[in-house]
Amino acid sequence: MIEIMRTNDLVLISFVESLLKEARIAHFVADSNMSILEGSLGVLARRVMVDEARATEARQLLKDAGIEQELRK
Repeated sequence: MIEIMRTNDLVLISFVESLLKEARIAHFVADSNMSILEGSLGVLARRVMVDEARATEARQLLKDAGIEQELRK
């Protein structure tokens, strides 16, 4: 799996997860537990990971949704 996005914005993560789920793109949000352990100060960003074979499709989906600026290069 590769990282396509990193953010502290829980609403954005929820939106991205919804888009990926609807498109049937397997994904995983990494570092969720670490963010909880650090006390929810927002210091540690959560990473959205997708299968490398579908990364291009996932990136295009997020671009089409208007959140291209959140994508990792």
